[in-house]
Amino acid sequence: MRTKPELLATAGSLEELVRLIQAGADAVNIGHNEYGVRLPGNFSLEEIEKAIQIAHAKGVKIYVAVNNIFNNAQMETLPSYLRALHDYQVDAIVFGDPAIISVLKQLNIKMNLHWNTEMTSTNYVTANYWGTKGATRMTLARELNLEEIQEISDKLKLETQIQIHGITNIYHSKRELVKSYMGHINNEVTDKFDKDRNLYLVEYERQDLKLPIYEDENGTHIMSADDICTIDVLDEVLGEPVDSVKIEGLLKSIEYNETVVRCYREAIDLYFENPESYEFNPEWLEKIKQVQDPDRELSYGFFFKEQVY
Repeated sequence: MRTKPELLATAGSLEELVRLIQAGADAVNIGHNEYGVRLPGNFSLEEIEKAIQIAHAKGVKIYVAVNNIFNNAQMETLPSYLRALHDYQVDAIVFGDPAIISVLKQLNIKMNLHWNTEMTSTNYVTANYWGTKGATRMTLARELNLEEIQEISDKLKLETQIQIHGITNIYHSKRELVKSYMGHINNEVTDKFDKDRNLYLVEYERQDLKLPIYEDENGTHIMSADDICTIDVLDEVLGEPVDSVKIEGLLKSIEYNETVVRCYREAIDLYFENPESYEFNPEWLEKIKQVQDPDRELSYGFFFKEQVY
């Protein structure tokens, strides 16, 4: 029987962190926009230290996203940031840029590294290469189906992580595309276009499809029109050899994320009590639907699709 995977959530504040731990999260992903991208909220170094203390007291792990596309100016402050995370005893950092590995080597410190390059982590050879450089986990691309996940996991020398619920990123540009467009049509731009504005990109030929779009110091982000939800097929997902399953809490309320984490916690625990007798409880899906935005559909993502990428 396979080992029960870690249930990973994302938090935007210390309050949310505490509530997600109480709901059953085994690990929580946090960070700051200067070094991480597409985060529910900004954690200062002081808040990160506090988060680690709170989580470790409950036996929960803290991962810090340091997965930005770094420029030269950020490279000046990155060493001190990584040194602080190391001293706070963060359980792992999430990275994509090899600059992280170089800086850690220069600092002569070791940290658990979770390799996450969004849509390009699609094969075991590349992942195992990063394993030789210090990576301990691979976050698999969301475009992979269950068959591909198994093929990769069977040949992987790293831990594996997949997303089982929540919104996904479909486009990122370092340019301020929303600001440029608003300036084009209004001639003057004074507003911010961050996550709190609830802006959407709508295609002319599919006007019922609303893609959340926002802008921050890391550029423009276009997100999926639906949310992945695997609660009713979780036994099929958990049948794959994965080490961590993630609930993405970006653009969701604390109440929503707390409800979702609690439902998946119950389902995962029940499945691993006895996989052969496991039965899906419709109440889990009903609770999620009660907090789900009615304009956003729930889908299985690419888990059951033949995908070309």
